[in-house]
Amino acid sequence: MRFEELLNRVEVVRRAGPDPPIGAIEYDSRRVAPGSLFLAMQGETTDGNRYVGKAVPHGATAVVTDSAAAFADTARRYAEVGVAEVPAGGGRRAMAAIAANFFGRPETQIMLTGVTGTNGKTTTAFLLDAMLNAAGRRTVLVGTIENHVAGAVRPAPHTTPESRDLLALLREGVDAGATEAVMEVSSHALAQGRVYGLPYDVAIFTNLTQDHLDYHGTMENYFAAKRALFNGELGAPPRVAVINIDDPCGAKLAAIAQQAGAQVDSYGLTAGNFRAENAQMGASGMSFRLVAPKGAVEVLTRLTGKVNLYNLLAASGAAFARGLSLDQIATGAASLAYVPGRFQTVDAGQPFTVVVDYAHTDDALRNLTALAREYVTGKGRVITLFGCGGDRDRAKRPKMGRAAGEGSDFVVLTSDNPRSEDPEMILQDALPGLLATGTKFAVEADRAQAIRLAIEAARPGDIVLIAGKGHEKEQVLRNGTIPFDDAEVAAAAIRDLAGARA
Repeated sequence: MRFEELLNRVEVVRRAGPDPPIGAIEYDSRRVAPGSLFLAMQGETTDGNRYVGKAVPHGATAVVTDSAAAFADTARRYAEVGVAEVPAGGGRRAMAAIAANFFGRPETQIMLTGVTGTNGKTTTAFLLDAMLNAAGRRTVLVGTIENHVAGAVRPAPHTTPESRDLLALLREGVDAGATEAVMEVSSHALAQGRVYGLPYDVAIFTNLTQDHLDYHGTMENYFAAKRALFNGELGAPPRVAVINIDDPCGAKLAAIAQQAGAQVDSYGLTAGNFRAENAQMGASGMSFRLVAPKGAVEVLTRLTGKVNLYNLLAASGAAFARGLSLDQIATGAASLAYVPGRFQTVDAGQPFTVVVDYAHTDDALRNLTALAREYVTGKGRVITLFGCGGDRDRAKRPKMGRAAGEGSDFVVLTSDNPRSEDPEMILQDALPGLLATGTKFAVEADRAQAIRLAIEAARPGDIVLIAGKGHEKEQVLRNGTIPFDDAEVAAAAIRDLAGARA
């Protein structure tokens, strides 16, 4: 494909140089090979325009930049050596259009469902993927934990990849026979235009609670980013919007989606087009009657808790919109054993329950501790370990401390990806909320030691919640990233404790 062809639907401000053939498109100069187009774009932490000087020696024959200043500085020099350069308006929107052109517009050859919200995106996406698979459809799953391409598993470095990587996944899926794609769509991806131009058939809204204000600044901006999936800002509104009307933002978003031309299917525990009746919950799963617009069906699932009722209703609404019958929806719900890092139990023979969960907001911690409280009996206690991420919204830290304290009998406050911050300072930010609850607690900055402390504190009948990292396999520290798996560390601590007591 030639350079000019890739610029179709791109806002080209000016251009310089020839029209070379393009064999690859890359936004990372380290991946550039001879014949590549280098996409020089401003990112969250660095500016790709700083690396044009590395991309060209590596073989880039064309450059698209989002910087008019960079173009003015280098256009003549690169044109003289046969490298084309174009400044494009729209930043990452230009990247999305170029990637779509390069990969043959796979987004038009597969039916897209996007899931957005603060909590529940991953579980909802896994559930919908399981329902579609159970109905015999081949899928692409794009999410926080991992990506699936027609059954093959790929690593997932970001919740929602850059448009270049996302469209490459969709191309691979289409070529492998996939007809459906289910995507977690983060607020960062929406704000940055990573999913611009994708024609979502179905869009799901789970909820909105405080998170990511280090990036968005205000809850209004955070909501505005989520809204873009429903109001046509991406190019067109979804055909169907599946919206949680139990969430305070749901009614507002439903009106916005409807005004944009989407069909709105609401869901909630007791109200909405999709709702749950006669829910029976236990530690190993739950059952309920799914009431839908065209009937009802009994659902049996190995997931449990009120939060997962919401996730199941969201996935069911989307599956129904994608043409699945209620029986197919129920079969798919029953087929999913668990979602990695979401209320995932760790069993090493101990006489108490240990659960690893991704809960990393105050709302998620409240849901997690409330769910745990349902399963302790007699004198059983809820022991919660949590931390707050570094280089993230500081305002939510005391709220997380309060949520953990209010829902637990004992709390262990520790580190959770402190990144460039001092772990001790992060702990101090969370302490006021925890102190206000009067709940007994311990503070241990070393996460491995903190997990051991929580395990040692547990008695028969207790439930230990290890919150914050879930499926993650590393801990991000100021001086680098180290391997770290909460489930493995907890299992090792249980075995060590059993050996010491033997």
